[in-house]
Amino acid sequence: MARKRKPLPLLEGVTITDVGAEGKAIAKIDELVVFIPFVAPGDVVDLQITRKKKNYAEGKAVRIRSYSSLRAEPFCEHFGVCGGCKWQHLPYEEQLKFKQKQVIDNLTRIGKVPLGEQYPIIGSEKTTFYRNKLEFTFSNKRWLTEEEKDTDGGGRQMNGAGFHIPGMFDKVLDIHKCWLQSDLSNQIRLCVKEYCLTHEGYPFFDLRNQEGFIRTLVVRTSSTGELMIIVVFFHEDTARREALLSHVAGRFPEITSLMYVINEKCNDTITDQEIRLFKGKDHIIEEMEGLKFKVGPKSFYQTNSEQAYRLYQVTREFAGLSGGETVYDLYTGTGTIANFVSRRAKKVIGIEYVPEAIEDAKINASLNGLANTEFFAGDMKDLLTEEFIRHHGRPDVIITDPPRAGMHDDVIGTILFAEPERIVYVSCNPATQARDLQLLDRKYAVRKVQPVDMFPHTQHVENVVLLEKKA
Repeated sequence: MARKRKPLPLLEGVTITDVGAEGKAIAKIDELVVFIPFVAPGDVVDLQITRKKKNYAEGKAVRIRSYSSLRAEPFCEHFGVCGGCKWQHLPYEEQLKFKQKQVIDNLTRIGKVPLGEQYPIIGSEKTTFYRNKLEFTFSNKRWLTEEEKDTDGGGRQMNGAGFHIPGMFDKVLDIHKCWLQSDLSNQIRLCVKEYCLTHEGYPFFDLRNQEGFIRTLVVRTSSTGELMIIVVFFHEDTARREALLSHVAGRFPEITSLMYVINEKCNDTITDQEIRLFKGKDHIIEEMEGLKFKVGPKSFYQTNSEQAYRLYQVTREFAGLSGGETVYDLYTGTGTIANFVSRRAKKVIGIEYVPEAIEDAKINASLNGLANTEFFAGDMKDLLTEEFIRHHGRPDVIITDPPRAGMHDDVIGTILFAEPERIVYVSCNPATQARDLQLLDRKYAVRKVQPVDMFPHTQHVENVVLLEKKA
């Protein structure tokens, strides 16, 4: 006979004290740290523990006894269910304070190295409609709100177009209005959804059973006003596919690049899929200080264009270029940083894993008449070797902008071998950045720290660190 699991406690009158990992808030009860979503420091709540581990617990607020003075009114109807903008209930100024603290805490606690000058975080002028890329999922297993669960479900519409519910791979929240991208994005998503619901033969995808027709929709905008739409289908049905795409093209003349994918795989990623052009160009153009950047359907480009410009300005300033330096730009993507700093360098070498991105980087250099950049595709730890450095020249400055996991130990080893005068480390994850700074501490000292907020109403923050070679 199975043992009954001990019920987890309900704790009354608990004060929320801080903001922690993954956008959750923190309460401390007899030295036990409890993580709670959608509450603010200063709230006093009744807390239901939902999960208990040795060193921490997770919970949810079942009742708020008194609200913190640090609260703002969430502006999105989907707040609290959608996993996107978890900090809408905090004023933006408070969000920035917590992000600054998060960066410094991580670098201090994990990195354990002296931090030099610490500059105040650069906030985003736009706090809504700031993203240039969103992906929406079409699912026949729509997430039901608590109100819907309490009502009779006979004949209920179960198709939805929106975002995955956190932790549930096959459940999608049907989004009415998203505040992350320009409202044109909402109009296009709702148009595709309405067409599929009102025309025969457009079943929304069932991720668990791998059946259906319409899978995902990607919307990319640019600061130049161009607009890319990618519609992903599960299988080919030429007549229905062309009818839908023609309808979208007719409704939205603003679209400059209309593309589609036939993705028969189990997962939704399209980086390994052929992306086909239906109408317009196969790319959009971003612009920064007169430089043009070609962004293809698979290209990585910072998703907040205006803040990306500020991030790159900080990066270039920290690099301290005078015109005679050889610069290595690691994890270069489509060469945005490399091309952005190249006018103030002798030579820039960009390295990136994705071959399509490197082709875009080369095109971007050519598009802007830049003759002092070279780009190479390959796994960073395999490509950036001592032999590579001997062949291409020792860098005076290394700029590195790795993914969330940070840099591989082999890459750090090669950087230490290369011994540039300065390293500019751009990171979207201060925790892994801190780990890498500790490894670089053998030869490099942190001189400057500059957080940049790219993602208002979320816990995410970018951070730029300048390291200089120790004497």
